[in-house]
Amino acid sequence: MSELFDLDGRVAVVTGGGRGIGRAIATELADAGAAVVPSARSTDEIEAVAAEIEETGGDALAVPANVTDPNDVSDVIERTVEAFGGVDIVVNNAGFNPDDALGRPEDVDTADLDRVMDVNLNGAYEVTRTAADHLLESDGGSVINVASVGGLVGLPRQHPYVASKHGLVGLTKSMSLDWAPEVRVNAVAPGYVSTELTAALEENDRLRQSIIDRTPLDRFAEPDEIAGPVVFLASEAASYMTGSVLAADGGWTAR
Repeated sequence: MSELFDLDGRVAVVTGGGRGIGRAIATELADAGAAVVPSARSTDEIEAVAAEIEETGGDALAVPANVTDPNDVSDVIERTVEAFGGVDIVVNNAGFNPDDALGRPEDVDTADLDRVMDVNLNGAYEVTRTAADHLLESDGGSVINVASVGGLVGLPRQHPYVASKHGLVGLTKSMSLDWAPEVRVNAVAPGYVSTELTAALEENDRLRQSIIDRTPLDRFAEPDEIAGPVVFLASEAASYMTGSVLAADGGWTAR
């Protein structure tokens, strides 16, 4: 069974790979044997991730990029192919949910909607589209989109984020149809995860408790608990899965 999870010889690009969920995904993919290219806007963060992977005997290359810039995206894919010979796995994890895009529908400017959609949805599309030729040439390419419970259900006051994550779920399903059987395209839908991005939320006792009360497992997830499902979807253990959305949400969407 352990051979099904072996990613030795595979090459993975992880966007938003400098911290939180992305960092955990990058290091867990490397632990499974993949050569990993963490990418994000912060050079220092992704270089630290690459160094951590290399210190444990893995192969890694840090490539800074903004997923909303097609030139940056092309650079990531080109440098990955140059360093490791191809691209087998793409993890679209880059995303954000800024404070100024929170609020009732009438209070959120369309410019904020566009900004969130550009990173969370358009960025994922651009990265995947740019890597398409290499994924299709791979012996079993795999795309994993990091969506959210906000891609499966509504969340109040988070309209741009929810719209982007619902779009990412739809993109997952439609891409899976066009690329089967050569490339599998799946998504993970995390619930609330303890990261730097949710630190302020966790420090607010009322909000934190309201989330825990809504989560059957009674807690926030740790980043590694999202990385595990991603490694599964990237591996041969998930060889008959495409177009699927795997909820790693502590039971949030079971209610």
